[in-house]
Amino acid sequence: MKYPARRFKSLAVALKEIEPFVRDGQHLETGKPFKQLEGMRSREVLANLMVCLAYNFATGEKLSFCSDPIGGDGIIYDESSKETWQTEHVMVASFGSNEADDSEKAILEQILEKNTKGGAEYARGKTLIVFLNSKGQKWYPNRVARQLPDPLHFDTVWVVGLQKFDDGEYIYAVTNLDLEQGRDAPAFHVRVKADFESWEVTRFQ
Repeated sequence: MKYPARRFKSLAVALKEIEPFVRDGQHLETGKPFKQLEGMRSREVLANLMVCLAYNFATGEKLSFCSDPIGGDGIIYDESSKETWQTEHVMVASFGSNEADDSEKAILEQILEKNTKGGAEYARGKTLIVFLNSKGQKWYPNRVARQLPDPLHFDTVWVVGLQKFDDGEYIYAVTNLDLEQGRDAPAFHVRVKADFESWEVTRFQ
């Protein structure tokens, strides 16, 4: 990297550091940016971490993430090749939501707004991550992927959201809205253990 950035020593350290903000819950939605991480918010740290864990499980690669000194929401990088990807984050907020909310519509609205507002030049080379913090209706990744804006200015789009809280463990759904040349959009469950010191990843689509 050609400019200084701040990073965690490992993904395991990042998970442990983000624990109090995940347990707080409200901080993920309204918490102030972290000055020591160049303005990243707790939800951006969590979402970048979840994407790295899912991608590494699927590919065997070693992605990690760090702050973005030039104003983005974090940088995902390959520890082996040193290749980097800036991230841009949006959120489907929980405020005013209920079980009847249309999650697919809300996700697509956030993607369309960011895609239109930023434009091609702004989005080029960036990964868009949607943090789904609303408990709405069940949504279907393939159906959302087929409705992405055309053209999509971002390189790719991920959706990260809490799927379930199970006996002290947090289970996140982490989905890449890429149909992989006709195949299903890759979707994973990341189960964070109750002590926030380890995790398990499984692919469910």
